[in-house]
Amino acid sequence: MKAIVDCNNFYCSCERLFKPYLDNKPVVVLSNNDGCIISRSDEAKVLGVEMAGPYFKARPLIQKHGVAVFSSNYNLYGDLSWRVMETLRTLVGKQHVEVYSVDEAFLDLSIFPPEELQSLAVQIRETVEQWTGIKVSVGVAPTKVLSKVANRLAKKNKQKTNCVVVLDTKEKIEKALAATPVGDVWGVGGRYAYKLKEQWFITDALQLSKMSEEFAHTHLGGVVGARLIRELNSIPSREMEDELVTKKMIATTRMFGSPVDNIHDIKEAVATYTSRAAEKLRRQQSAASIISVFVVTKEENHNASFHHGVTHSRYATLPAATSLTNELIKPAVSLVDQLFQPGTVYKKAGVMLSGLVPDASIQGNLFAAPANNCGRKLMAMIDNVNFSQRNDVLKFAASGTSRDWKMRQELRSPRYTTRWEELYVVK
Repeated sequence: MKAIVDCNNFYCSCERLFKPYLDNKPVVVLSNNDGCIISRSDEAKVLGVEMAGPYFKARPLIQKHGVAVFSSNYNLYGDLSWRVMETLRTLVGKQHVEVYSVDEAFLDLSIFPPEELQSLAVQIRETVEQWTGIKVSVGVAPTKVLSKVANRLAKKNKQKTNCVVVLDTKEKIEKALAATPVGDVWGVGGRYAYKLKEQWFITDALQLSKMSEEFAHTHLGGVVGARLIRELNSIPSREMEDELVTKKMIATTRMFGSPVDNIHDIKEAVATYTSRAAEKLRRQQSAASIISVFVVTKEENHNASFHHGVTHSRYATLPAATSLTNELIKPAVSLVDQLFQPGTVYKKAGVMLSGLVPDASIQGNLFAAPANNCGRKLMAMIDNVNFSQRNDVLKFAASGTSRDWKMRQELRSPRYTTRWEELYVVK
């Protein structure tokens, strides 16, 4: 049996943890640079606050109902996520926990007797909340896809389910599938959901589960669709059991705090974003062979009350895959020279690293001397210092010193668990 543990409105839950007066009050969390709403409490959802909607559009509704608003506090969220995952590892064993995202983890519960699954799921939910203060929902079923179905039902009616749903019989599974719209099945997506409804009148997960693997292979993305059908029929797919430990692409993008119209500032921003992307790259022990840079222009639409922009991008294939910041900044800055247009105002830039390979298995060059380890040691030292001292104490000169290219976080709460100077004060 598989289980998925999903934190309820995770970012909002993190903010409430140190502000208990916000319990049962509407709360929202904003994206990078306070642009869009990326997390809503249940109370905010009831008020009609839209997910991923622009903050400026929702502001009148938010102010009318006194909704608490916070900027993203990723230091706090990351630390609390680690605490949740460590709690799960303590409860079921490290080897049985697969971290799927910052607020989700799959558990392998095959070592536990079937008759204990309900009580175990309740124990997991209660222990995580008691040890970390974060409320979670638990879905248990024979496969990962079905556990996602169970978790959706657990979150849909928290009072009735007590945030726990266990699908351990055929009858329970069929009832749950019938209550799940096909578009809410993990792995289907909006495009396929529309196609299934319009062409084959498949509206729920139970109908989809009765389709053949051949049908799914032809109309639902080949092998991936066939695996989905098997999972819906309680047959675990070995490929879906593989742990998701690495990303296929790493990106760092930001809106500028204010419009930029000179190439020097854009180069500083791109160098800063490249440094951050390289840090993420080394964290998963990968190297990149392709680097892409994009910029977004700031253009006003005089016929509407909003601004839109045009995205321009360029990419470069590196001579050899690398994770060294200095070897990534140089081509990134060169790409800015190709993108920049004098007289144009820019509002956003970003860097994407792709063509990722394991850092330990970079293919050598027959016509070049082997690289020494000095670069890797330097990167490890920089990463360690910046992680311990924070605020990018060490950085490359290309990132500049006169302007802070970090995201705007005007409504950020204190980083209670990762900064000595911001520790929670109990009076």
